[in-house]
Order: sequence, then C-alpha cells, then structure tokens
Amino acid sequence: MASPSELPDAVFHLDGDRFVPTELARGPWSPDAQHGGPPAALLGRAIERLSLPAGSPPSRVARVTVELLRSVPLAPLTVGTRVLRPGKKVQLVEAVVEARGVEVVRAVALRLRESHLDFADDALGSDERPPEGGPVPRVRRDYPISSADAVDFRVVRGGLLEQVGPGTCWIRLRVPLVAGEQPSPLQRVLAAADFGNGISSPLGWERYSFINPDLTVALHRPAQGEWIGLDATTWPDHDGIAVADTALFDERGRIGRSIQTLLLDKR
Repeated sequence: MASPSELPDAVFHLDGDRFVPTELARGPWSPDAQHGGPPAALLGRAIERLSLPAGSPPSRVARVTVELLRSVPLAPLTVGTRVLRPGKKVQLVEAVVEARGVEVVRAVALRLRESHLDFADDALGSDERPPEGGPVPRVRRDYPISSADAVDFRVVRGGLLEQVGPGTCWIRLRVPLVAGEQPSPLQRVLAAADFGNGISSPLGWERYSFINPDLTVALHRPAQGEWIGLDATTWPDHDGIAVADTALFDERGRIGRSIQTLLLDKR
C-alpha cells in the first residue's frame, strides 16, 4: 500500500459536471476499472443533494441499492438523478453514473421521513460494536495504487487478503471522495461497504475471483465518526454464486447491514 506522500489528494476531482477519477478509484479486478465503492459513494452524494419539493418534511436515505451494470472505467464520470416516487413519508430516488456516454452504474434509494418517537430503549436491540482491532501496516507492493490505498484498515478478525473466511475490520477514508469536500456519513458507509466481500472471501484470491454486480445498504441510523465497522461473512455455493452479508457499525454501535450478490469464477 502506498504512503500518504504518494497518494492523490482525493478519489475524484470535479471538472465542471464531470468527476475525474484518480488512481485511488482503481479496483482489484482490472487495472483499467474502478472499485465499486467510489462510484457507489458518488451516487450517494448525488442522492443526498437532490432537491425535494418545497415543504417536504425532513427525510434521510434509509436504503440504497447499487447495480453495477458494466465495468466502470478509469475515465471521467457524470451523474444524473431523478425522483421516481415523490411522497411526504416515502420517496424513491434514482441516480445514474455514465462514462463516455454509456450508463455504467445505477442506484435506487429509499428516503424516509424523520419523526421523533418515544419508546423504551430495550426495543432498540443489541448495539454492541466490534473491538477496535489493529492497524494494517503499509507495505510497498508491486501493484499500482488502488482503492485499497484510499482507506485505512483496522483488522479485528481475519486477515484481509491473507486469510480466507469471515472477517471483521474498521475502515475509514484517508482522503476525500471529491477534492475539497468533507465526505458525508452516507458516502463513508457506501465507500466502505463494498469491501464486505473482500474481507470475507471463503476462497483464496490467488485461484478465485468474486465480483459483485450489486450492493445494497440499509441503515436504521446515520453513521457517526470517520470509522465504519464491517463484520462480514460470504456464503458460496458450488454453482458459482455467493452472497456477502455484512453487519455495519460506527463508533456507537450497529447502524445497518449490506448485502452483495457475488459471481464466483476461477482465475
């Protein structure tokens, strides 16, 4: 992994209405394609910024489903949004990422109205967070700068790429998603959640790939702080299909869950 002095200053730079990726957007499956986390976080940014009709009650994003329609190139991206279903209590919003005029990623988000309710704290369920874990040393490798260099890892269980099986770790962005901007809680969660399959592979990276064409994140409350905790297990089948199931945490405790559907293949 690269040292801070070698890193670009952000994952994307904004050039007019285009988001120009740096090397920190690069994914693990191709040197010319992006990791799913950066475009997913861009979609979250666009969804949060979409203006709702005047007089709409306070609302927040409770669920985002991202469909990776094709490989996302390391090329400038544009993002568009629209409201699919307006409403006072429930709104459905769509965001689309295009590269070179072709739609490459799409997300549908559920925004729910916020309203304070009084009920007993024991109805909240267990909110226990994982231990802090230990930092992963930054070791120079022979591969180019990628999305793994855009984040810090603190490992609680598993060994990232060095071990197979369920994994638990904490992840935070080392640089802004977009240059000059402070990442929002939703952007931090989406950038981290796409690592769920990567920290919990039941099969060795050397022999198998496990690409996720989608990512669904459901949140019962917004994340607090920079670090996002992932407690992930991947469930494979011999037919080459798997599901990565990840519990999500922040510094206070549980915040939600993410699911990735995986295509398993031999390298």
